[in-house]
Amino acid sequence: MPRYYTEEHEWVDVDGDVATVGITDFAQSQLGDIVFVEVPDAGAELTAGGDAAVVESVKAASDVYAPVDGVVTEGNGQLEEDPALVNSDPEGEGWFFRMTLGDKSQLDGLMNAQAYKEFIADL
Repeated sequence: MPRYYTEEHEWVDVDGDVATVGITDFAQSQLGDIVFVEVPDAGAELTAGGDAAVVESVKAASDVYAPVDGVVTEGNGQLEEDPALVNSDPEGEGWFFRMTLGDKSQLDGLMNAQAYKEFIADL
């Protein structure tokens, strides 16, 4: 399953026409202890670069952006009960939402793992 990354530190796993989206380990480490997560509702239409979710930590609140256009199929309900999952497993069980891809060609504008690693090394 290919994984892509955005400059806003979201990751995207793609399986066919379905994308699972979360924030990277780098992003969660910058935020600190996550205390609240708001995920989008199923059926929400998202636009690439638009607000999709909210994550709040002891340091700050931050938006999570849609990496591509699409429609939300599922929000991760576990995060409401246990927002710290984003800290303990940000690129696994701490995912934020799943969506159907509206335009797969938008993935071409995202980074692969190596490009993302180089991107954060320069920050």
